[in-house]
Amino acid sequence: MTHHITTREGLPPEMRSLLRDLPRDGWQAHPAFARSIRNWMGAHQMFRQLGAIVQEDSESFLDGRMEADRYAGRLAHYGNLLVRNLHGHHTWEDRTYFPELQAADPRFSDGLEMLETDHAELDGLLDRFTRGANRVVQLATLEPAQMAGDAGPVRDLAERLNGFLHRHLSDEEDL
Repeated sequence: MTHHITTREGLPPEMRSLLRDLPRDGWQAHPAFARSIRNWMGAHQMFRQLGAIVQEDSESFLDGRMEADRYAGRLAHYGNLLVRNLHGHHTWEDRTYFPELQAADPRFSDGLEMLETDHAELDGLLDRFTRGANRVVQLATLEPAQMAGDAGPVRDLAERLNGFLHRHLSDEEDL
């Protein structure tokens, strides 16, 4: 597969056949735009929002606009929501949704393989983010003066995660 998430700038042209026939601006009005699809896309929007919160909070803490205890609490809460829900969502997609799409139309196969490769890479990124965020949260209690040194890499991971999610979720929806 040559369509790695770090090098692609959108869904590859050969995978856009359905998008050409059904452009995004007509999805809501389409009679087959089921409630389940609205919920699926709503989850994607939630991931984008949670990722933005984590990154913005990290920047606020590092800039001195948020207190350490507040940042640690918000990072624990929103970071956990983001990671836990992403894992659950992608597990459901890999086990249920993608196989259903592939069975419905073989044109999905290459795109779904690309997205499953993204999911494997996302797991590693989420693991690194979780370890870093957990350390920052623990430092809030154990050694608050060290938090800033560890919050920078967490912010960087959140920024990377947001870029990953932007590309992946947009491509997934376009497919």
